Parts: sequence; structure tokens; C-alpha cells
Amino acid sequence: MGHELPGKEGKPMELELKQACLDAYDTGGELVQTQEETAETIVPDYCPDIARIIETEGTVYLHSRELRDGRAETAGTVRVTVLYTPDGEGGVRTLEFAIPFTTESEGRGLQGCTCLMADVELELIESRMLNPRKIFTHCKLVTRLSGCQKTQLTFSADVEAGEELCLEKRREAQHAILLTHVAEKDFTFTEELNLSPGREGAAELLTSQVCGAVTETKVVGSKLIFKGMFTVSLLYRTAEGACCSTAGELPFSQIMEVEGASEGAAPSVHLQLTGTDLQIDGDDPEGRQIAVTLYLHATALLREERELTLLSDLYSTAYEVAYEAEPLNLTSYWESFTRRQTVREVLEIGVVAESILSLHVTCGAVSVSREGGAAVLRTGAVIRALYLDEGGVPLVAERSVDVKCQLELPEECQITARAVCTEEVSGSLGTRGIEVRFPVDFQVEAASRVKRVCISGAKLDRESPKDLTGTPSLVLRCLGKQESPWDLAKSCNTTIDAILAANQLEGEGELPRDTLLLIPRKRA
Repeated sequence: MGHELPGKEGKPMELELKQACLDAYDTGGELVQTQEETAETIVPDYCPDIARIIETEGTVYLHSRELRDGRAETAGTVRVTVLYTPDGEGGVRTLEFAIPFTTESEGRGLQGCTCLMADVELELIESRMLNPRKIFTHCKLVTRLSGCQKTQLTFSADVEAGEELCLEKRREAQHAILLTHVAEKDFTFTEELNLSPGREGAAELLTSQVCGAVTETKVVGSKLIFKGMFTVSLLYRTAEGACCSTAGELPFSQIMEVEGASEGAAPSVHLQLTGTDLQIDGDDPEGRQIAVTLYLHATALLREERELTLLSDLYSTAYEVAYEAEPLNLTSYWESFTRRQTVREVLEIGVVAESILSLHVTCGAVSVSREGGAAVLRTGAVIRALYLDEGGVPLVAERSVDVKCQLELPEECQITARAVCTEEVSGSLGTRGIEVRFPVDFQVEAASRVKRVCISGAKLDRESPKDLTGTPSLVLRCLGKQESPWDLAKSCNTTIDAILAANQLEGEGELPRDTLLLIPRKRA
């Protein structure tokens, strides 16, 4: 944009705006899809007939995620583990198989996105026996998809003009939080899990649960370091045929490349399992060491705080000015945190239990509501206990409890949250049943967006000076209830500095609203 061209008399000159441009990402809206999968599975020849299904567990592995023409495609498997009592035999047996699934988003709501974030959760899984050699399994999956799109945040920060143009400009400071980096990494974690002292060794692994949590993040140079903990829970059979359970925590640390990121950036890291391999270490004859191999996909989002200056309004006390303005949407507030709620409940089982084999908690989707000035998060936590009755028969007790978390957050912010139980569930046998205690972690992201007006183009007509003939050089008036000092100065064709000087005031904050002010009109 340049100044007035020679020979173009009467044509308004374009004012030269100083543009700022920042690279960032926009996040697309979340898409939530639900699907159901079924499978009929034949019991392998080397396994005995099924007398009774005890319980069914499932773990989701997400193998691929792709964006094609604004559509999201994901693929993975549900690893199913069915515990059953064999026909004509004692003890517990296990049957494992995989159910593949694919998901394709409806419509093209992710058009332009370059990065896809996907989270697939198992909402329901159940199996029933069709005959002693065949079972039917039904599961319900919930897939949450969101995308990131590279964009440039362009806005006018100032305007260049000579003093002779008598230009007044309003430049406003704005706090903004920009999503500056999106990084992804596949990694493999390998470690040994040692059984607790006093526990018998494992002859066969029956079921396993793995839950991971990121507890620390830090940007150092061009690297993102994130640390956390994997909690591994196992149900296994001993050499004597008894069922035992154990759990252990395995710390992990990983490094991701984030070229150009600021060390003051705030990272949030999400982990998705893509596979697991847990085996009894063959070099340990006592079966007290479990070789754990986990395959994971990590997605990291890095946000940085910036202080921006926006050119939001301008006028001239000598010439007519015409300008164009555009809305600018900015994230003004963002926070990521975890809130823990400790739950104590009793599972009433109606029989006398001999021992608890395993305890597991699964949290459902999180709902967000407002109660008074607080945000309230709720999830349904399903507690499942596998235990032996006094006759040694394995049974399952299940109960869903409502878990609530109250947060003090700005009313206008949008909240997304998920609930997880990342630690071992503790339980004991009591007079009323099985007493359980476990933590539920609400992993929360809260963000607020504001819309600001920013000038995108402006023209000044130097051939048509303002006609101020007949207007008084001085007026008396009060500052209106909804009027800012800028509004007052602009409407009276003067400047804020002139009003302050005429009223012997130091700053805008001293301007009273209930007192007449001297308003000097400025003339070219």
C-alpha cells in the first residue's frame, strides 16, 4: 500500500498500515462418532469347552489415522480377553482374539487440516456363549476426532502517517494464546515388571490392563521432554492353578523434536496405545518377572502466550477518514490441569467371598454443566470385581457410581475433559461386601475465545478537509455512562490529550463521569 499518486486529484490516499503476521494452528471442531462391532469366535482345539463365561475385557489399539479430502479415517483393533471356567475342569481359562474396526467421519468437517488427533474408547463389551465351542462378542466404540490446520494470524498493529494529517489512532493491547506447534511420535517402551515380594510366581498370564499418564513436560531447546507413569495390572495363574493379581508402576521418559518452540511454551501430551506385549520372562524359572513391551503414539500440542497490539480505530481531526475493519478471533485464556477425586464405595455381593482376584475401574464420558458460578464435571465410573466365593467359584460384581468434580473457571470458557483411573484400585472384604477405594483423575482443558475488531484498510481524503465552520471551539459535557474517553474525543473531533490538558488531568483514569468537562475542539 502506498501514498497518493500524482495526477490523481480527488482520489483518497490509502494509509500505510503496519501489518503483523504470526504462524499458528487452528483446531477444528471435535467430531464424536459411535459404532458397534460384533464377532463370533470359535474356541481353538487346544482349549477345553466353555462351561461358563466369567467376564470379558477389551483393550483398544489404534493403528492408523489419516486425513483425506477433509474426511478422517481411523483403523485399529479391540483385543478381547474372555475369562471362563472350563467344562469338567477346575480353575479359570482365558480366550484371546482381536476384533478389527475402521471409522470414517461423516462430511468434510476437517477440510484443510494437516494433523488428525483421534481418541477411541471402549464404552461397552460383552460376550455370551452360543455353544461350548463358540461365543458371540458385542462391543461399542466411541471415537473422538479433531484436526489442526496451519494458519497465519494477520492483523494491523499500527498506521504510519505524518503529523500534518492530524491522525488519531487507537491501539489496544491484547493477551493471546497461540497454538504454535503440533508434534507426533511413535515410540516403544520396554521394561521388566517384578512381582511383589510374597506373591507366588506366574505360570500363565490371564488378563492385563495398562494405563498411562503424563506427569511432567518441559521444553529444552528444540526438544520436548515428557515423563510419566504406566500402571500395569495383571491377573495370572500360578503353577498350582490358583489365580492371583498384581499391579506395578513403570516410569517412562521420552523426547520429541519441536524445532522453533519457545522454552516458555505450555505443552499438552496425549498418549494412545497401538499395541502391547506382556510375557513371563523365560529366563526366570520362578515366573516372578514379567517382560512388558508397550507400543504408543504421542501427540503434543504446544501453546505460547503473546502480547499483541491491535489497531482498532482511527480518525483525523482535519480530514475525513474511511476504513474497513475485520473481526479477529483470539484465544485469550487456556489452561490444562488435572483434578483428582478419591472414591470410596462398597460392592454388595450377597454371598460370602473367600478372596478378591482383581479390581478394575473404567470411566465413561465426562459431562460439563454449570451450577451457580462453578463448572461441574461428571462421569460414570464402572467398578468391576472378580472374586472367589467360599466354594472357590469365580464370580463378578459390577456397579456404576457417579463421580463429580467442581471447578472455579470463567463462565465463558469452553471445557473439554476426560476421566481416567490411572492407579491400582485397592479393595478389601468387609461385612457388607467388597470395599473399594480408587482415584479418578479429571484431565481438563479450558479455553476462552474473544472477538476483537481490527482495521484492515483505511483511506484519507486530503482534498476534502473537514468543514468546522460555525462549530464552537469549546463545549461543556459529561462523559456518558457507556462512553470511553476515546469515544468522547472522536465524537467531538478532538483528542484525549487536549481534553486532559483543558481539565488539568494527568490520565484517562481521572476523567469523571458525573462532572462537566471542558471539551476543546481541535481545528486543522
